[in-house]
Amino acid sequence: MLNFLPAFIRGALVLFFISLSTCVLFPVLLVLALLKLLIPLHASRKLLTEMLIGIATIWIGINNFLLDSVSKTAWDVQGIEQLSPNDWYFVTCNHQSWADILIVQKTLNRKIPMLKFFLKQQLIWVPLMGIAWWALDFPFMKRYTKEEIEKNPALKGKDLETTRKACEKFKYTPVTVFNFLEGTRLTPEKHARQQSPYMHLLKPKAGGAAFVLGAMGEMLHTMLNITIHYPDRKGFWELVSGQLQKITVIVEKVEIPEEFLSKDYINDESFRSEFQRWVTELWLQKDRLLAELHEAS
Repeated sequence: MLNFLPAFIRGALVLFFISLSTCVLFPVLLVLALLKLLIPLHASRKLLTEMLIGIATIWIGINNFLLDSVSKTAWDVQGIEQLSPNDWYFVTCNHQSWADILIVQKTLNRKIPMLKFFLKQQLIWVPLMGIAWWALDFPFMKRYTKEEIEKNPALKGKDLETTRKACEKFKYTPVTVFNFLEGTRLTPEKHARQQSPYMHLLKPKAGGAAFVLGAMGEMLHTMLNITIHYPDRKGFWELVSGQLQKITVIVEKVEIPEEFLSKDYINDESFRSEFQRWVTELWLQKDRLLAELHEAS
C-alpha cells in the first residue's frame, strides 16, 4: 500500500505508528494492570488478564498491519497449519536480528497463546514495565548460582520451586513461553569467538530451556522449533522499512520427551547431559536446514 515511498520514509512511518499505538494502548494496559493488582478476586483477575492479553494482541496486530503496508516482502511460512490457541507451547528460534521477534510474533499471532518470556525476578521493579509484565503473567524466576548454593545448601532446588509457583496459573490457561536458545544474536565476531561448530548458528544454551521445562513440565509438552532465513539481507530497519525481498519461516512441531519434563537441570547431572545432547541434535538439524536454504536462495 505504501511500498511506492522511499525506504527511509516507510521505516519512519512504521516506527512512528508503532510508537503511537504504544502510547495509546499502554495507559489502558497500565490501568487494567493496577485494577488487577488491587482487586484480589480470582474471577476479576482472570477477566482482566484476558483483557490485557487482548490489548497486547491488538498491538501485535497493528505492527503486523504496518509491516504489510510498507513492503512487498514475500513471506514463505511453513508448518503453522495445526497450531492451536488452546494448547501450551515452548517456542525457540535461531537469532540473527532484532527483527526476529517481530517476525515470530507476526507468524504466530492469534494462532497460539501470546508469547511470554521468563524474566529475572529483579525486573519486576522496572518502572511501569514491571507492572505490565506482571499483569500479562510473564513468569518471573529467581535463580541461585552454584556458589550461593554451596554457601547455603538450603537454597538447593529453591529457584525451581519458586518458578513453579509462579507458573501455577498456567495450569488452567494455555500459554506460550519463548526463549532464544542461542541467548544472543548471531554475528561473525560472536561466531568466531565461540568457535561455534555450526555454520549458521551460535552454540545453544540448554540451561534456559531446561529450566522452563523443569518449572512447567506438567503443561509444556510441545516445542515449536522455528527457523528464520533471510535470503538477501537482515535487520530490524530493513524489516520495518520494507527492504526485505523474502523471509522464510519454518515452524517444526517437536514433542518434548517425557523424561525431560519437571527435572532439575542444575543438580541432576545425568539429566543435564541427556538434555544437552538432545538440544545439540536439534541444532545440528537446524544448521543443516539453514545450509539448504542458503544454497537454494
